[in-house]
Parts: sequence; C-alpha cells; structure tokens
Amino acid sequence: MALSAFDGQYVNTSDQNLANDDLEVRRQILKTGRDKFILFLRDWTRGNTYNYREQLIKQAAKNEPIIEVDIEDISAFDENLFQLILSNTTEALEELDKGASEVCELLTQQKFQFQVSLISQQRPISLRELTSDLVGQLIVVPGIVVAVSKPQTKVVLVVARCRTCGSKFSQTVDPGFSGVDMPRVCQGFQQVGRREKCPLDPYVVIPDECMYIDQQTLKLQERPEDVPTGEMPRTVTAILDKYLVDRVTPGSRITLVSIFAVYGKKTNVALRNSYLRGIGVVVDHTEQGRYKHFYTIDDEETFHAMSRDPDLHTKIMKSIAPSVFGNDDIKKAIASLLFGGTRKCLQDGTRLRGDINVLLIGDPSTAKSQFLKFVARVAPIAVYTSGKGSSAAGLTASVVRDSTSREFQLEGGAMVLADGGVVCIDEFDKMKPDDRVAIHEAMEQQTISVAKAGITTILNSRTSVLAAANPIHGSYDDLKMAHEQIDLQTTILSRFDCIFLVRDIRNEQSDRAMASHVVSLHMGNTIALEDQGEIDINGLRKYIAYARSKCAPKLQEDSMKLLQNYYVADRKKQANGAFPITVRQLEAIIRISESLAKMTLSSIVTPAHVEEAHRLFEVSTMNASSAGLSASGVTIPKEMVDLVMKIEEAARRKVAIGTKIQKSRLESELTTMFSDSRSVQMALVNMIKRDEFQQRDGWRLLVRMR
Repeated sequence: MALSAFDGQYVNTSDQNLANDDLEVRRQILKTGRDKFILFLRDWTRGNTYNYREQLIKQAAKNEPIIEVDIEDISAFDENLFQLILSNTTEALEELDKGASEVCELLTQQKFQFQVSLISQQRPISLRELTSDLVGQLIVVPGIVVAVSKPQTKVVLVVARCRTCGSKFSQTVDPGFSGVDMPRVCQGFQQVGRREKCPLDPYVVIPDECMYIDQQTLKLQERPEDVPTGEMPRTVTAILDKYLVDRVTPGSRITLVSIFAVYGKKTNVALRNSYLRGIGVVVDHTEQGRYKHFYTIDDEETFHAMSRDPDLHTKIMKSIAPSVFGNDDIKKAIASLLFGGTRKCLQDGTRLRGDINVLLIGDPSTAKSQFLKFVARVAPIAVYTSGKGSSAAGLTASVVRDSTSREFQLEGGAMVLADGGVVCIDEFDKMKPDDRVAIHEAMEQQTISVAKAGITTILNSRTSVLAAANPIHGSYDDLKMAHEQIDLQTTILSRFDCIFLVRDIRNEQSDRAMASHVVSLHMGNTIALEDQGEIDINGLRKYIAYARSKCAPKLQEDSMKLLQNYYVADRKKQANGAFPITVRQLEAIIRISESLAKMTLSSIVTPAHVEEAHRLFEVSTMNASSAGLSASGVTIPKEMVDLVMKIEEAARRKVAIGTKIQKSRLESELTTMFSDSRSVQMALVNMIKRDEFQQRDGWRLLVRMR
C-alpha cells in the first residue's frame, strides 16, 4: 500500500498542473506553499537542534546543495503544505527547491540552487504490489540496485531559434522520461512588420542556451527475501536526477521515495510502461539499516529474554534444519554462519571480514542440500544457487548492453545481491575451475573488482558462503588421503572457516535411529517441518537479524591468550595435514567465537566461547585435514584378514628398516603379486597406522621405520 496519507482525494497524477485553476490562483497557492516551507526549514527543531538549518549550512560548506527532508516532519508542521506536496508533487518540489535556496542564502550569504530530497519512515511497499491504481502517487519502495547506467544529460529548458526570422522560442521539459514537441509553425510570424509566414518546422535548437541537469537510470529488483519460492524476482526502471545521481552502485540496498509514473511511444497511446521517478533515496550502508525491517520494537523485549536463556545455544542448534537427523556439530557451525562475527576496520583502512564460510564435503544422501535449502529460507538475506548452473559472471558481476541507450551497464551477480547475507552454493565441486577462481576475492576481501568494456569499479560482496560438494569419486574412500579425494585447490579451501566431512557410516544403532526418524516424517504429519524446532523459523530469522544489527562482540585479554595457545598447538599438530593451518584459520576461530557470543547478545567474547569455537574447528577442519590414511582405523572384512597379513609380510621383506621406496611402486609390485589392489591398500594403511611406515615428500615416499 502507499503511504497512508497518500491515498486521499488530494492525489492526482504527478505530472499534471493544478487542475481548473487560473494561472494567478495557481501561482499564489504555490507561493504560499514555498513561504510555509521556508518557515519550516527555519523553525523546525528536534530537541534543541534546528535540524534543517544546520543541514543547509553543512551542505553549503561541502558545496553539495542537496538537503534531505523527512516528509513526516512536514506533515507535523503544516498539514496543508503536506497535502500540497502530495497532490502536486512535481510543481511543489520546484517551489521547495526555491525555498531551500532562499533559506540557505539568508544563513550563509551564498547563492546555491538547492535540491530537496524527500525521505519517509512509513512502511514501504514491495515491487510486487505496484499496480495501475498507484500511478501518479508518491510511494516508498525498497529494493536492490542490480544495474546502473552512466550519468546522462537531460534538457530541462529548450531554447530554439527560427532559421528564417530569428525569433526565439523556449519551453520547459517535464521531469522523468518526458520529452518536448517543438512547434511546427513559427511563433514569431505575427510580429509587427511581418508579411509572410515562416515555413514549417523552422526551429533549430541552440544547445548553448538550453538548461541541463544530470540524470541516471537504475534497474531496481526485489530483495531476495521478498521473492516467493518459485517466482522470478520483479524489476522496475527508476531514474534519479540532479544531486541524487551517482549515489548508488550495483548491489546497493536502497529505499526509494518516488512517484509511480508511466511513459510510452506516441504511436501506442493505450499501452504504457511504468517507472519510478526518484525524489529521495536512502542507501542502507550498515547492517542495522539492512536488517531493521525484519523486526519491530515489540520484538526486542522478546529477544533480550531469549538471550538470557542458559540453553540458548542448544535451542538454536536444534532449530537448524530440524528435519535432518543428528549432525549436531554441523548445525552449530551453520548457526555460527547465520549470526556471523564482527567486521573490523583498521586504522590504515584495511577491513577484516566477520562473515563465516562453511564447506560440507561428503557422501551422497547425507542431507547437505537440505542444510543449504534451510539456510536459504531462514537467513534474513540469502541467495541459493547451484555450482553447475552458475558462471563467474552470474556469481560476481557482468557487463550488459542496455537495449534502449545501447550503452554498457554493470549488473551485480548472486554474491553482490546477497551483500550482508548468505550465498548457498550447491554442487560446489561441479563448478568450472575458472569460475571458482572468480570468487576468491569475494570470499576473503569481500569485494568484487570489475574491469570490463571500459568499466572499472569495485563492488561489495560482504557475504557468508555455505557450499556443498562431493568427493572426486562420488563417495568418500577411507583408504585415500583427504587431498586425493577433494577436487578443490588449497587456495579456496583456506577461505572456509569450517570444512566438514559428512560421512555415511554403517552402524546398526545409528541406522535404526535414522530409519525411525525418516519413517516418522512420512507418516502424514501436518505440522510444518520448520515449526518442529525449539524456535520457529520466523522467530529465528528475526532474532538473527536483530543480533547481526545490534551486537558486535569484542575479545577479552584472557580470550586472546587462549587463542594464541590454540594456534601454536594446531600448527604443530597439523604440519603435514591436507589443509594447512595458517593465520586464516586463527581468524576463523575468532569469528566463530564472536558468533557464539552474538547468539546470546553478549558484548564480550569469553574463554568459554573460544573453547567451543576451537572444538568446532577441531571436529570440522582439523578432522577433515587428518582424515583418510590418518583416520582412526580401517575395518577389514573377515575373509580378507589372512590375505592382508600376507601382504604386510611381503612388504616387510621388500623394504628394509631405514630404507625408503616410492609408494606407487610398492603398491604396483604388491598388486602384481596378490592381484587385489584393495587388500594392498588396506595392508599399507594398517602399517602406516602402526608406524611401521612413515610418509614423506607429500605422501609419495614410504620410509620403513621398524
């Protein structure tokens, strides 16, 4: 719906003049409106501060003659002025601009041509709710800017000269996409002394005498969280002019105060295209601005009561994908991803990311995609995509040619549209290597650099990444090292804070519990799966939005020392792991600690948070790094025990104590002798576990130790 006060009898099409009033009365009404606005700018206070006086002086000092005026303040000051703006926005805005310029001249003794930008705190309407009955009305619309054109020059006053008689003709041009029709007959042929009419189409435009303003075209798209499942996101064209130009970039989340207008070709009068003529824009730069529409003031008391619950961490964990059985540690890591850590900006301008990235690698049918789908539903801001169907341009940014102006425009991809939220990428291993490389910068520096078609810029992509992948051969093999089964480079693996190996382990007790859980889901329960958790999905989404916007935990001295000790110990322990332990992994533990503190709305990170964060890091990345040959053990079938023992004895005879041999050569020779490669691998794994063999040179060499 439109703003509540915009729905009355005063609303007319914005580009119409005051109907049925003679020229003098119309001028007087507008002049009165300007005088009231001057009084408003001079006298309006909030507390003991003259808000708009100070804003005018500040903007004049910066040589940026634009002032933001809250339309609710105007309504509180003078209802008639408010209704004048609503009923004739275009003409009223011209008077407001003149009034602001006059007040600025009184305050600063300087002349500026000010522009008044209107903002509003009313509930916005979505692009999906824009219908024909709103044409001409003043509305507030939220969305994401997906494309921005280059600033263009628009004529607001056309001056032309007759090529025959030299008489001049001038005409103003309406705002928006409106144009102007030059008269085909000279307006000066009736001058005294003229005997003949000028020919048809006599006028030639004089560019140097025309007046211009800057104008920019945007493509505004629905926010991902507002798009119903299975629907395509709606887009609408919007225009900004004067000092509102170049205020937004692709990926910006904005709230646009605009007039819903129409335009079309003269040859088709009946069918018109709609667009938004922006008269005020608010860019949500901060997380508080990005998440504020997810919760109300009444919800805050509930959130603070929740934060005092000693079992809150467990309740949040159980509320993550309640339809998935077990996997408690994965659920805790996903909860940490949803809440995120604390972003930091150093004195030299360096930014440290606070978003947490999680990678799930493992066997098929282990609910990896279910986790991703749930996160896409519960996260306040989320984009879901599949690696096979995603390109580098689709994930980052692309340059497209506008069909009307034929100019190149920059369009943001999934990681730009999800700025401040989560990107869920399924089938991560199916992506082309070149496309995966494109998101390296987005995952660590959280920016996307573009240099295409003469467009060079940097876009924000402050997102968390939740990815799911399969091992190279489809399922995980205990007899191979982790790095032999994961088709991902170390450069991309090091950017994930938590890497989980999701295994389908055969165990009668767990299999029976799993079967019981799955069967109960298929017994015809009418309760939504999301509502079976400790916290329902809507409540969890609101709490996440509130925590991310209001809470920024900081480390304590004792927590810092504990982190240092953990880092040094992990470096020693994982000297030969598949995933190297670097400073990035230390930062990962810090981010997870901050997210655990944020779940309880705590302002500090305690040692207990650090201990739990390190435990999560151990059961995920550390465990994945040491999986495979260094895992806890390999179960040998009874029928293969004798053969494996014979292979071990043959290996001892071939390799003397203290000597070394290439692993591939030993495997080949033993396979030739016993014709069973699987048994050979099991025998070598057992000998490595018993420290009879030690691996060297990147697992290519085996050294006989005893």
